Amino acid sequence: MVQTINPIEILEELKIKFPQLDFEQLLKRHEELNQQRADAIYDQLILDCLSFISIDEPDWTFAASHLLLKKLYIESGKNRACEPDECYTHFYELIERLTSLGIYDHDLLNMYSRNEINELSHYIKKENDRLFTYLGLKMLADRYLARDKQKNLYELPQERFMIISMVLMKKEPKSKRLELVKEAYWAMSGLYMTVATPTLANGGKNWGQLSSCFIETVDDSLDSIYDSNTDIASLSKNGGGIGVYLGKIRSRGSDIKGFKGASSGVIPWMKQLNNTAVSVDQLGQRQGAISVYLDVWHKDIFSFLDAKLNNGDERQRTHDLFTGVCIPDLFMEKVECRGYWYLFDPHEVRTVMGFSLEDFYDEGEGNGSFRQKYKECIDNPILSRGKVPAIEIMKSIMRSQLETGTPFMFYRDEVNRKNANSHCGMIYCTNLCTEIVQNQSVTKRVEEYTRDGRIIIEKQPGDFVVCNLSSINLARAINEGVLERLVPIQVRMLDNVIDINNIPVPQGQITNQKYRAIGLGTFGWHHLLALKKITWESEEAEAFADTLYEQIAFLAIKSSMSLAKEKGSYSVFKGSDWETGAYFEKRGYLESDSALDWAALREEVRKYGVRNAYLQAVAPNASTALIAGSTPSIDPIFKKQYSEEKKDYRIPVTAPDINNETIWYYKSAYHIHQEWSIRQNANRQKHIDQAISFNFYIPNHIKAIDLLNLHVTAWKNKLKTTYYIRSTSSEVEDCESCSS
Repeated sequence: MVQTINPIEILEELKIKFPQLDFEQLLKRHEELNQQRADAIYDQLILDCLSFISIDEPDWTFAASHLLLKKLYIESGKNRACEPDECYTHFYELIERLTSLGIYDHDLLNMYSRNEINELSHYIKKENDRLFTYLGLKMLADRYLARDKQKNLYELPQERFMIISMVLMKKEPKSKRLELVKEAYWAMSGLYMTVATPTLANGGKNWGQLSSCFIETVDDSLDSIYDSNTDIASLSKNGGGIGVYLGKIRSRGSDIKGFKGASSGVIPWMKQLNNTAVSVDQLGQRQGAISVYLDVWHKDIFSFLDAKLNNGDERQRTHDLFTGVCIPDLFMEKVECRGYWYLFDPHEVRTVMGFSLEDFYDEGEGNGSFRQKYKECIDNPILSRGKVPAIEIMKSIMRSQLETGTPFMFYRDEVNRKNANSHCGMIYCTNLCTEIVQNQSVTKRVEEYTRDGRIIIEKQPGDFVVCNLSSINLARAINEGVLERLVPIQVRMLDNVIDINNIPVPQGQITNQKYRAIGLGTFGWHHLLALKKITWESEEAEAFADTLYEQIAFLAIKSSMSLAKEKGSYSVFKGSDWETGAYFEKRGYLESDSALDWAALREEVRKYGVRNAYLQAVAPNASTALIAGSTPSIDPIFKKQYSEEKKDYRIPVTAPDINNETIWYYKSAYHIHQEWSIRQNANRQKHIDQAISFNFYIPNHIKAIDLLNLHVTAWKNKLKTTYYIRSTSSEVEDCESCSS
């Protein structure tokens, strides 16, 4: 039976719910319409509401959202055979139905009783559906709510949050499991936090995995190169973004088995990865997202930096990969003093010198192992090398950044100096979105043999980095004073992802269990500043970043310590900076005049350990920030009002909570002097054990010296990484895997 409605009745209902809006124009448009199909009427009313969204009347987005909700309720009710306004009371039946259709995993019914599911059903808060903006609800409905294989909608927003909560808490002790499910649901449904995009999309479903990004380290052998490509393809198929370190691969012109000049360098292997990114897409939704990293001393650095450019030899181009450069302090010093830089072949260094240059970093500022080994390479007359002005490499970096937004910058010395787990590993590069920095090592084939007619390949697994992400919605969490309640449940949720996730690459599964690494992040920074009436370009904003992220760090470490007390610390805790106390000393926590009791926390960590080797990382989280109705990550807004353009729709959007008071604090990213953002981010980075997806926003007419100065300033302020160079003339594609 086709449902019909009267648009005037709907508008009268909206007038009551949104008294601040003027509905007279809409009433005049629709007063002559008779009853029509519900979906047609809702679509027309939604378009009308969207057309009125402006800086002066931003709340039209909530009117449009309310109408979209009505439409979703009707669609779900039709497919579930329940009244539209009563579907939330049929939660158990939803799980039964989607399990029978092969959409939900059987664990939901196997691990929770009917009585438990009914209790959780009563805890669902339908009223929290009203928190969504239209764009947020539209994205959630189109991309994440569970549908059958014919794309018919079944699941509603609050059910998605409850299902994820049940999945993440399913292995907790039964005595407290339901309370933990409710607490996780409270955190998500109140939009105080978001989970990673893969968790939001795949949680509870019969496919996919829950982690966002991965980092692979490729060895200098055909076995490693092709095995890595297979693993990368498998992860890309399952929706993961991948960072790949290529610095161990020999350069063009290097020898192979003693034959001089036989190697074609890293570019052909990049072409192979480029083909993988294009041909093995992410769940049919978008092509694979792969970044590749190379050391700035590698002989192939110039061809690597040109690989994404639009002109030149197409045989040397990899337009679908993202690039990143691994930069030691010494290189930046040479750029500053306009000195020379030497390029080496990593294979030749290993053969002649007996060590790998990439395995060293400067333990101190201005001194350390890397510059000593680098000088040994320069001084060895047998070793071939290239000699170029360091500034010429930097010019190539900046030329590519202005044209393509990349390469990303990875400051390897600072990263490794602050690595809490340097006792058992080295960090060579970062992930696709530059926020994850964890120990890496290559996976090697040990032996290949036949047995009982089967071919058996044995491998020694390396540290294959896995990123498990989640982010705090700063604007809501801080303003409502729930941070101390929120962080413990968030850390528990992230830790539980490790035990329930099914990563298709075995060494990733092993590494995940070994380090139990998580990435607690944030979004809504600009939104929060506007609500607090703090100007972006101010010392007040810098100081606020310092104190706020110190508090988040304290709560995250304390939460992980409490989990270690309950469940045990990660397997290689002994000897780490956490155990020795060096983590706290390196950041000056013990000598600070902070109100937080760092000394007591250090002693608790020493006694009980921490559950997670790595704890914090700030991802770009553009998509999930939009779902939560806030601003992405730690970025400033582009414009106060704009249109969000996705593959199949264009929606007007205003800065969140914009009004006569907050409007003055929403300055565009392209009008903010970037040195303010760098200093602000330096204060934030002090308290984050991993890294931050940090973008530069620049005009397209920027002078080379000004862009160079931004890079030098970022390095001197001890930023670990920088992400895109976003100029007013370039478009860059955000990675949605790391959205959280």
